[in-house]
Amino acid sequence: MKDKVAFICVHNSCRSQIAEALGKHFSGDKYDFYSAGTETKPQIDKDAVRLMKRLYSIDMEQTQYSKTIDSIPVPDTVISMGCEVGCPYIGRAFDDNWGLPDPTGQSDEVFVEVIKQIEDRVRSL
Repeated sequence: MKDKVAFICVHNSCRSQIAEALGKHFSGDKYDFYSAGTETKPQIDKDAVRLMKRLYSIDMEQTQYSKTIDSIPVPDTVISMGCEVGCPYIGRAFDDNWGLPDPTGQSDEVFVEVIKQIEDRVRSL
């Protein structure tokens, strides 16, 4: 049975969704990847969806949706994407905080930089 890795941020609409998608894409044979938040959004960030399609041919809207921590399996490893807006309380300590800035509303260049940082960290798991 594979370890479960969860990427957590408040709204589960951008960075954590990118991390889940890249985790499945690059290391899905080693781990089960999930993302979640303490709140949800009606949809995944449109810029994240568009850039993930362009960069990796991954359509996050086909396989993922915004969800809360209580709707995923209990993870073995929990990673916070960044706490600049306050880390959500999930009932346990985070195993790591990647401290990534939220690219929502930023330029494509900022988005791509954050996506590449997430890719590097996912590949190093």
